[in-house]
Amino acid sequence: LFNLKTICDFRTQDVKLNGQGAPLVPIGDKILFSDYDVCLNLGGFANISREFKGKRIAFDVCSVNLVFNYLAQMKFMQYDKNGELARSGVLIKSMYNKLNQIDFYNLSFPKSLGVEWNVNEIYPIIDEELKISSLEDVTHTYLMHVVLKISDCLKFDDKVLVTGGGALNKFLIKTLKSKTKAQIVIPSVDLINYKEALIFGLIGLLRFLKINNCLSSVTGAYRDHCSGKIIEAK
Repeated sequence: LFNLKTICDFRTQDVKLNGQGAPLVPIGDKILFSDYDVCLNLGGFANISREFKGKRIAFDVCSVNLVFNYLAQMKFMQYDKNGELARSGVLIKSMYNKLNQIDFYNLSFPKSLGVEWNVNEIYPIIDEELKISSLEDVTHTYLMHVVLKISDCLKFDDKVLVTGGGALNKFLIKTLKSKTKAQIVIPSVDLINYKEALIFGLIGLLRFLKINNCLSSVTGAYRDHCSGKIIEAK
């Protein structure tokens, strides 16, 4: 459409090198946001990026906005704005315990999640609980589960940059701040919304310059490598 050189498809080569093809953003966290100990993205899934024993590591923590949206849509809402639905509920201890015991949380990194994981692991617990409990209580309980799983990944002296749509969920952020001694930093709305797009631009530039843009310590590939297809303008 624009007849411009385009750089894309960063995942395929990583998979051929026995990697998971994701996450890709941590290389940008390392280069652009090294002032922070942790970069926490609260998107459809929560994922964390940090330095560990001299290497950048990253992994998915749990499902976040996909589940909150799934619940909010039952009330004909696009999403739970500011976490008001969750704020109005109370904890369901039995559901909370079931969520916390899901096997994925015991795996070591690298590890990643997909939508099918929600279908197989999360939604059955939620749907069963909704037969006997209010939507507000179920949403509140899931939010407390998210906060626990994220806080388990943080150290007391971490400085944490939070981006992604979940950073705008006021109740989620307030609760997270109350459950960890880590310094939770909420940046400008532009950075919240566009950090991932910014980093993919950087990943494309690295590919153009033939500099490694995929980290084996993050994806599990055999080695660091420079990935992406360059499609020339006609």
